[in-house]
Amino acid sequence: MKSHTEYLWFTTRKRREFINITLNVRECLRKSGITEGLCLVNAMHITASVFINDDEGGLHQDFDKWLEELAPHEPISQYRHNLTGEDNADAHLKRTIMGREIVAAVTNGELDFGPWEQIFYGEFDGCRRKRVMVKIIGE
Repeated sequence: MKSHTEYLWFTTRKRREFINITLNVRECLRKSGITEGLCLVNAMHITASVFINDDEGGLHQDFDKWLEELAPHEPISQYRHNLTGEDNADAHLKRTIMGREIVAAVTNGELDFGPWEQIFYGEFDGCRRKRVMVKIIGE
Protein backbone atom coordinates (compact mmCIF):
# COMPACT_ATOMS: atom_id res chain seq x y z
CA MET A 1 0.00 0.00 0.00
CA LYS A 2 1.30 3.45 -0.82
CA SER A 3 0.01 6.98 -0.37
CA HIS A 4 0.40 10.28 -2.18
CA THR A 5 -0.49 13.72 -0.78
CA GLU A 6 -0.70 17.06 -2.59
CA TYR A 7 -2.13 20.45 -1.70
CA LEU A 8 -4.07 22.62 -4.11
CA TRP A 9 -4.22 26.35 -3.38
CA PHE A 10 -7.04 28.72 -4.33
CA THR A 11 -7.68 32.43 -4.00
CA THR A 12 -11.14 33.28 -5.23
CA ARG A 13 -12.14 36.65 -6.63
CA LYS A 14 -15.55 36.56 -4.95
CA ARG A 15 -16.76 35.82 -1.43
CA ARG A 16 -18.73 32.80 -2.71
CA GLU A 17 -17.53 30.75 -5.63
CA PHE A 18 -17.59 27.19 -6.98
CA ILE A 19 -14.51 25.87 -8.78
CA ASN A 20 -14.38 22.59 -10.70
CA ILE A 21 -11.20 20.87 -9.44
CA THR A 22 -11.72 17.50 -11.14
CA LEU A 23 -8.80 17.97 -13.55
CA ASN A 24 -6.52 19.04 -10.67
CA VAL A 25 -7.44 15.88 -8.73
CA ARG A 26 -6.98 13.68 -11.81
CA GLU A 27 -3.49 15.15 -12.23
CA CYS A 28 -2.70 14.31 -8.59
CA LEU A 29 -3.93 10.77 -9.22
CA ARG A 30 -1.78 10.45 -12.35
CA LYS A 31 1.31 11.62 -10.43
CA SER A 32 0.59 9.16 -7.60
CA GLY A 33 0.90 6.10 -9.84
CA ILE A 34 -1.89 4.46 -7.81
CA THR A 35 -4.29 2.40 -9.90
CA GLU A 36 -6.55 0.86 -7.22
CA GLY A 37 -7.55 2.60 -4.02
CA LEU A 38 -9.25 5.66 -2.61
CA CYS A 39 -8.90 9.39 -3.17
CA LEU A 40 -9.75 11.81 -0.37
CA VAL A 41 -10.22 15.49 -1.24
CA ASN A 42 -10.56 17.72 1.81
CA ALA A 43 -11.20 21.45 2.24
CA MET A 44 -8.64 22.51 4.83
CA HIS A 45 -10.61 25.58 5.93
CA ILE A 46 -13.77 25.80 8.00
CA THR A 47 -15.46 28.20 5.58
CA ALA A 48 -14.90 26.13 2.41
CA SER A 49 -16.27 22.87 1.07
CA VAL A 50 -15.50 20.02 -1.31
CA PHE A 51 -18.41 18.18 -2.91
CA ILE A 52 -19.36 16.09 -5.95
CA ASN A 53 -22.11 17.13 -8.31
CA ASP A 54 -22.91 18.16 -11.88
CA ASP A 55 -20.92 20.90 -13.63
CA GLU A 56 -23.92 22.91 -14.78
CA GLY A 57 -24.03 26.69 -14.32
CA GLY A 58 -27.73 26.87 -13.49
CA LEU A 59 -27.30 24.29 -10.75
CA HIS A 60 -24.41 26.27 -9.27
CA GLN A 61 -26.58 29.40 -9.25
CA ASP A 62 -29.28 27.33 -7.55
CA PHE A 63 -26.79 26.18 -4.89
CA ASP A 64 -25.70 29.77 -4.28
CA LYS A 65 -29.28 31.07 -4.02
CA TRP A 66 -30.40 28.16 -1.81
CA LEU A 67 -27.43 28.51 0.54
CA GLU A 68 -27.92 32.26 0.80
CA GLU A 69 -31.59 31.69 1.70
CA LEU A 70 -30.65 29.13 4.36
CA ALA A 71 -27.79 31.16 5.83
CA PRO A 72 -27.84 34.74 4.52
CA HIS A 73 -24.63 36.72 4.88
CA GLU A 74 -26.45 39.88 5.98
CA PRO A 75 -27.36 41.22 8.35
CA ILE A 76 -24.17 40.02 10.00
CA SER A 77 -25.61 41.00 13.40
CA GLN A 78 -27.99 38.01 13.25
CA TYR A 79 -25.16 35.61 14.17
CA ARG A 80 -23.59 35.28 17.61
CA HIS A 81 -20.28 34.19 16.01
CA ASN A 82 -20.01 37.59 14.37
CA LEU A 83 -20.05 39.28 17.79
CA THR A 84 -16.37 38.20 17.99
CA GLY A 85 -15.52 40.69 15.25
CA GLU A 86 -15.89 38.18 12.40
CA ASP A 87 -18.38 38.53 9.57
CA ASN A 88 -18.35 34.94 8.31
CA ALA A 89 -20.79 32.96 10.46
CA ASP A 90 -22.87 32.28 7.35
CA ALA A 91 -19.81 30.75 5.64
CA HIS A 92 -19.38 28.25 8.50
CA LEU A 93 -23.02 27.20 8.15
CA LYS A 94 -22.80 26.91 4.35
CA ARG A 95 -19.70 24.72 4.67
CA THR A 96 -21.52 22.43 7.09
CA ILE A 97 -24.37 22.00 4.61
CA MET A 98 -22.13 21.37 1.56
CA GLY A 99 -19.63 19.13 3.33
CA ARG A 100 -15.99 19.03 4.28
CA GLU A 101 -14.64 16.38 1.92
CA ILE A 102 -15.26 13.65 -0.60
CA VAL A 103 -13.88 10.15 -0.98
CA ALA A 104 -13.83 8.65 -4.47
CA ALA A 105 -12.89 5.16 -5.57
CA VAL A 106 -9.87 4.74 -7.83
CA THR A 107 -10.26 1.92 -10.36
CA ASN A 108 -7.81 1.15 -13.16
CA GLY A 109 -5.99 4.43 -12.44
CA GLU A 110 -9.11 6.60 -12.86
CA LEU A 111 -11.60 8.28 -10.55
CA ASP A 112 -14.51 5.83 -10.62
CA PHE A 113 -17.35 8.29 -11.19
CA GLY A 114 -20.86 8.02 -12.49
CA PRO A 115 -21.98 10.09 -15.43
CA TRP A 116 -21.81 13.85 -14.85
CA GLU A 117 -19.99 13.59 -11.51
CA GLN A 118 -17.33 16.24 -10.98
CA ILE A 119 -15.42 17.48 -7.90
CA PHE A 120 -15.92 21.06 -6.74
CA TYR A 121 -14.27 23.40 -4.31
CA GLY A 122 -16.92 25.62 -2.71
CA GLU A 123 -15.72 28.87 -1.21
CA PHE A 124 -18.00 30.78 1.16
CA ASP A 125 -15.62 33.36 2.69
CA GLY A 126 -13.25 34.03 -0.15
CA CYS A 127 -10.73 36.47 -1.53
CA ARG A 128 -7.89 34.95 0.48
CA ARG A 129 -5.55 32.01 -0.08
CA LYS A 130 -6.87 28.62 1.05
CA ARG A 131 -5.83 25.03 0.44
CA VAL A 132 -7.37 21.69 -0.40
CA MET A 133 -5.66 18.40 0.47
CA VAL A 134 -5.68 15.51 -1.98
CA LYS A 135 -4.63 12.18 -0.40
CA ILE A 136 -4.61 9.03 -2.49
CA ILE A 137 -4.01 5.62 -0.94
CA GLY A 138 -3.83 2.24 -2.64
CA GLU A 139 -1.66 0.18 -4.91
